[in-house]
Amino acid sequence: MNQPSPQSAISPSMPCPSPVSLWQASLYWLKLGFISFGGPAGQISIMHHDLVENNRWISEKRFLHALNYCMVLPGPEAQQLATYIGWLMHGAWGGIVAGSLFVLPSFFIITALAWIYMAYGAVPAIVGVLYGIKPAVVAIVLFAAYRIGARVLKNQVMWCIAAFAFIAIFIFKVPFPIIVLSAGMIGYFGSHLAPQYFKVGSSYSADHKAYGPALIDDDSPTPQHANFSWKKLLRVAAIGLAIWFMAIALLFIRYGWNGALTQMGWFFTKAALLTFGGAYAVLPYVYQGAVEHYQWLNPMQMMDGLALGETTPGPLIMIVTFVGFIGGWGSQALGSDSNVVCSIVAAAIVTFFTFLPSFIFILMGAPFIESTHGNLKLTAPLSAITAAVVGVIVNLALFFAYHVLWPKGFSTMLDWPSAIIIGCATVAVFKFKVNVIPIIVSCSLLGMVYKLFI
Repeated sequence: MNQPSPQSAISPSMPCPSPVSLWQASLYWLKLGFISFGGPAGQISIMHHDLVENNRWISEKRFLHALNYCMVLPGPEAQQLATYIGWLMHGAWGGIVAGSLFVLPSFFIITALAWIYMAYGAVPAIVGVLYGIKPAVVAIVLFAAYRIGARVLKNQVMWCIAAFAFIAIFIFKVPFPIIVLSAGMIGYFGSHLAPQYFKVGSSYSADHKAYGPALIDDDSPTPQHANFSWKKLLRVAAIGLAIWFMAIALLFIRYGWNGALTQMGWFFTKAALLTFGGAYAVLPYVYQGAVEHYQWLNPMQMMDGLALGETTPGPLIMIVTFVGFIGGWGSQALGSDSNVVCSIVAAAIVTFFTFLPSFIFILMGAPFIESTHGNLKLTAPLSAITAAVVGVIVNLALFFAYHVLWPKGFSTMLDWPSAIIIGCATVAVFKFKVNVIPIIVSCSLLGMVYKLFI
């Protein structure tokens, strides 16, 4: 990534960029949807490079101010940041367009891959690819726990929260929402009793570089549409809730409350409100519901979906699109001879209910955040929740490892090829810091070679 020279960066003669139309911005958000690999950190880095450094649509201070708000919300922070900036530039429709185009490419890609998975998953070459991907997923999930833990486990209190969360879900099978609520309460009260243990800094911070004047600069006046009022907040909340209620009511009327599509809408609404700390944080809850309770898919399919989510652009939470597609395939909600149509409809329903809260949170809260331009004071509960998430993700990694290494139970022999692939992938990601996509590709090739020729 090329950085501007210090002289050019601070040159007072640099002109302000030309105004950007909604159409021009829409083309950028669509492009971003196709190139947003690398998880939230990579996606935020791409937006910073494009919007702050190169195009100068927004200043770094305003960019980070928006990001701080998005990081304390449940949901994918990169998609919410795109929604926030789109809203700040072009109002409500700008935010809706930005947030939607950020995820639409990923939706279509994952839906197509899910169809190939269901239609051709028994082909030997594809069986081999999936055989190699599953061990890679174990290493990737372990590294996710390490990466989040390195950011938040800064003292013994945070370590204890993570350990208790692991014990709660691993031994006592405590539901994930209860773990999140308990951790948030610990963070809230702990910030008052012993605040020094809950001051965990953001992983994103300004480097105080100036890139020249921006369209939305540090001292730019707040646009008319971004002014805060309680009337506006209540109106957005009412519209958002009305949209959600009409959608769930239509599903209820058509399929009944216990229908698969209705339950998908209800379940993924709850999942969207629990996505603190990134997609890996909510995966255990999605697993508990989609695999264990509703049985929309099995553990192996869940791991395959996670691998597809890792190798496609867009937020990792788009794995829910895969879950919806597989669940719709087997539900026969639209008839026994309409698996593909039902799968696409289910995938769309799941994606809609997962991302709707993110749009509501941004359009409701962003005007208030723009009126503050100060530091948010909600980090202590988030830090405690993120610490608990580390323990939950470790449990998820161990669960995946069990199903990969002993696919038929502990009474059978260890699957040595899978163990070797896990070892290689773990070394690659921890020691050599290899990116996720090369690991997935390499392991899938190893699995295909093993299944076809050994």
